[in-house]
Amino acid sequence: MTSNLGTAFTPPVRSTWDRINPLRLIAELSETRYWMYLLLLPSALLIAAVVIYPTLYGMQLSFREMRLNRPDLGTDWVLFKHYQRMLTDPIFWVSLRNTAVWVTSAIALEFGIGLIAALALNRDLPGTKVLAVLILLPYFLPNVVAGHMWALMLDPRLGVINDLLVKIGLLQGYKAWFADPGTAMAAAIVVEAWHSFPFFTLLLLAGLKGIPTDLYKAADIDGAGPFSQLRLITLPMLKTIIAAAVILRVIGLVNSPDLLLILTSGGPGRSTQVLSLYAFQTAYKDFNFGYAGALSVVMFVLLMGFAWAYVRLSKVNQD
Repeated sequence: MTSNLGTAFTPPVRSTWDRINPLRLIAELSETRYWMYLLLLPSALLIAAVVIYPTLYGMQLSFREMRLNRPDLGTDWVLFKHYQRMLTDPIFWVSLRNTAVWVTSAIALEFGIGLIAALALNRDLPGTKVLAVLILLPYFLPNVVAGHMWALMLDPRLGVINDLLVKIGLLQGYKAWFADPGTAMAAAIVVEAWHSFPFFTLLLLAGLKGIPTDLYKAADIDGAGPFSQLRLITLPMLKTIIAAAVILRVIGLVNSPDLLLILTSGGPGRSTQVLSLYAFQTAYKDFNFGYAGALSVVMFVLLMGFAWAYVRLSKVNQD
């Protein structure tokens, strides 16, 4: 009698369908390290289509001649022609300086008012919920609505603010705030700060809720006053949130010319002309999309450099 104990086991032969079955292939792939890349593929394709491709297209546009009102010039590559033009463009340098003033002043005002509002709302006093809704109202308004509303309130003939300032004696007569080069930028910054300070309020209030109250109790026992607690506890604990909020608001201010477009259109003269508004007008008034693309690339580089330098100087990543 022959024994089968020494016979080697032969695995069954898989059919063609078993080898190409998509469900089986997916099951086998899910056991490998390549599975996570497959899951990330849809998101990567979406980011490439929505973010990377438009960004690269805008960058390559800055190296080409693209004037819709001058089709005779063609769309040839001009390399660094637009960037060389910037070096001798006085409007570019005025816009760059105005952008620095616009962003720095608006951020300082928004952060200061937002911090005060957040500290007030964090005290949980009677009526703070109603006050929180009122504080957030400006942020709910679109820029177009806020711009036209303030343009009407500051109107030299019909503006209620001029009327109040004249009646209390702070002004001798009605003033055209947005028509005076000396006050146009300051008035626009006040409008921007009023409209966007709730952004800082929301983020800072969320951060304040996460600070342990034991720290303040210990500081009270040690004799630290309110300002010392703000300097030694509150602001250091909010460092990460402040850094994120400042970077986001700087990006928003640099890239959004809509409020200035409504209030001043860059005037009077060039007193409120900023880089984003100059790029917008170059593209949609002069139809010079090549030079507008170069201006946009410069803004992109400046924002990337600012974000990197701010994170390094604030030492957020060293916590």
